[in-house]
Amino acid sequence: METFNKIGKTMSKKRAVNVEVNIRETRGDITRLIKKFMKKVKKERVIEDYLDRRFYEKPSSKRRREKLKKIRNAQKAEQERNKKLDIR
Repeated sequence: METFNKIGKTMSKKRAVNVEVNIRETRGDITRLIKKFMKKVKKERVIEDYLDRRFYEKPSSKRRREKLKKIRNAQKAEQERNKKLDIR
């Protein structure tokens, strides 16, 4: 189901994330239960999404941040490829 804003453009609905860990999965070990829970939370990016949404970020600054992130990742991948091929 799509929702519309006042202008009539569609808005994407974010899905709710429910992270669950059963005690049976960890065979009664509480420390393993906590570790498994934290691993699932990190995989779903629950904390990162919360931290990103604490403050409003202008769309232009968000695009700029993501663009710079892509450039950094490309440079890092290129360095790793060059290191692997022993190119300087």
